[in-house]
Amino acid sequence: MDTTGGELERGRDGHVEILTLNRPEQRNALSPALLEQLSAALADIKRDAGVRAVVLTAAGNRAFCAGMDLKAFATGGVLRDMAATVEFTEFTRGEHAKPVVAAVNGAAVAGGFELVMACDLVVAAEHARFGLPEVKRGLFAAGGGVALPARVPLAVALELGLTGEPIDAERAYQLGLVNRVVPASQVLTVALDLAHAIAGNAPLAVAATKAMMRATITQSASEALKMVEEYREPIFGSIDAREGALAFAERRPPRWAGH
Repeated sequence: MDTTGGELERGRDGHVEILTLNRPEQRNALSPALLEQLSAALADIKRDAGVRAVVLTAAGNRAFCAGMDLKAFATGGVLRDMAATVEFTEFTRGEHAKPVVAAVNGAAVAGGFELVMACDLVVAAEHARFGLPEVKRGLFAAGGGVALPARVPLAVALELGLTGEPIDAERAYQLGLVNRVVPASQVLTVALDLAHAIAGNAPLAVAATKAMMRATITQSASEALKMVEEYREPIFGSIDAREGALAFAERRPPRWAGH
């Protein structure tokens, strides 16, 4: 699929879906229409076996996403299809079935930072900045930002959340929030390279690995071990597990069936 002209552009590069926030004049802020389109795209991707990884990026180089479009929401803008929020909420919790790589080409603040945290891998431009300025607007980071202490030391999370001041890409990298910091011209290329590396692996095993690793953030050790046991038989007994071993023995690329 290749769609252009909306607030979200969609493209495909092999098994990788590319989603581009397309409101550069509004710093790619999340309007009701953009949220609806993003939710619909995530739902499509979840059902599409041809998509094995996703790259989420944005138009322009000024901002990745400035968060909620305060002007639209201040005038009563709401999602016209409330059911669409289910997919978006699932994504912000890190529960989307497909791995998502963020290609952060500028500032990612408020809901934009929360979008980045929802992604599984992050490639950031050298000039990118990350922050949770909600308290400066009388709000709080309800889209996942309050869970930041699960990702970084509490003192760091509180500094970001209480001061509302941003950090630069290098600091985000040092904190483990970003996987790569590269020149702006290389952000999308590096993100696509990572996405294709993921897409080259067994889809069922990738999905299980993502689910188990994400779960360990909130689960106890015993709960995590139980989840591992639940996945063991379906994955180790899958067609793809046999294909992976056979391809290794025959020194050829595997041909994944997805089950």
